[in-house]
Amino acid sequence: MKNIEILIDEDGEKTVGRVHGIGCAVTAADGHNALAMLVRGNGETLKALLKRLDRAIDRYCDNGVVIDEINGR
Repeated sequence: MKNIEILIDEDGEKTVGRVHGIGCAVTAADGHNALAMLVRGNGETLKALLKRLDRAIDRYCDNGVVIDEINGR
């Protein structure tokens, strides 16, 4: 999960927990921008969710695309 590690090393942040009544979600931000906001799927392991977050961070870095499953974008 190299992208999560890079994000944290560069003063970004990752959160895991309840968000707006959603049972489990992860978010990543770089201090200025939200990079990804993902909702844990039924039966999805935390490890799988974090791997999806890592890929979403990579997508943001490559293309500027924010994946937002919390607000429906």
